[in-house]
Amino acid sequence: MWGKVIKGILFCTTFVAVGTLLPASAQAAGKYAIILQAGKESHEGMARAVHAFLYARELKEHGHDVVLIFDGAGTEWIEELSNPKSTSKIKPAYEAVRKLGITEIICDHCAVAFHVKDRLAERKLPLTAEFEGHPSIAKWADQGYQLVVL
Repeated sequence: MWGKVIKGILFCTTFVAVGTLLPASAQAAGKYAIILQAGKESHEGMARAVHAFLYARELKEHGHDVVLIFDGAGTEWIEELSNPKSTSKIKPAYEAVRKLGITEIICDHCAVAFHVKDRLAERKLPLTAEFEGHPSIAKWADQGYQLVVL
């Protein structure tokens, strides 16, 4: 890979793609769909929710396109955190994501299955049922989004 030394400078003799030399912040923005499926029943579920919000915020702040999908038991989180009276200790992490304008998708089928649809509908939160009652994951993958499931 490395070749000649001329006047104390070592020259590379192998082609290196320019994009690999750029720092991460200078590379083209990526696309990420973060899918929160963890529920509220365990400490692990809370950790997954916190990390979904943390990852979404960090990626968005670095210029990436981010979609946050509440699916499965994750619909319980959006129901709790969208409640104006919620005192959840992770609500500030969720609010930080909302302030960034990250797109939120909520699974219609799972909202029914986890008994939160009526409360979400009262708050006028849009529910998505593109593929057999669920949000379409293929739609996001087809658009070049990388899927992150928590």
